[in-house]
Amino acid sequence: MTRGAAGEGRGVPERLLVKVCGTTSVHDALLSAEAGADAIGLIFAPGSRRRVDVQAARRISLSVGAGVARVGVFMNQPLDEVLRTAETARLSAVQIHGEVSSLYLGALACYHPVLRVLRPAELAGQGTTPEGPVTLMLDAPNPGSGEALDWAALRADFPAGAWLAGGLGPLNVAEAVRVLRPAAVDAVSRLEASPGVKDPEQVRAFVRAAREAHRALQAESGSP
Repeated sequence: MTRGAAGEGRGVPERLLVKVCGTTSVHDALLSAEAGADAIGLIFAPGSRRRVDVQAARRISLSVGAGVARVGVFMNQPLDEVLRTAETARLSAVQIHGEVSSLYLGALACYHPVLRVLRPAELAGQGTTPEGPVTLMLDAPNPGSGEALDWAALRADFPAGAWLAGGLGPLNVAEAVRVLRPAAVDAVSRLEASPGVKDPEQVRAFVRAAREAHRALQAESGSP
């Protein structure tokens, strides 16, 4: 996990990871993998329209193999439930929303890499990403809503090495990458034909736009 100061002077990440979240079927998992995504998201959070059961998630994970990370998305769920789900569903990492303690995150990080999701109001004062296998992710106040963030207003507080979600899609991911220079980008609703069903053209366009934006940043900075 990378670590560095927030605000101006942030360098260009060596690599930009691309995650397609809200995956509910083997078909869509393979679509994302073929489009070049580095990770897919499997949502287990209660009440989500894109929630998958554990056995379906296991089939999805096994379909894409080790080359694509499988990130489980949880909100305010007991630690033992998250650990059981991660084991059964063959998850590579866990993404944690909601109110949880540092002890909870530390215990979880003993078993899996953790993405700790923050909302814009929680971002100020973070300064850097945490040590160890916990990485920060910035998301919209209402995850999965398609609501885009004000990236320019967040630039000063956005930690180097953090991931970015919240209303991203093929038409705006390049600007988000240029302004915030995240380590990874994550999209859901703007890649769908309907909740939980991916639009193939939007998925491909999102991955392509993110990659092109990152290459442009590298060219501007003189990075290899």
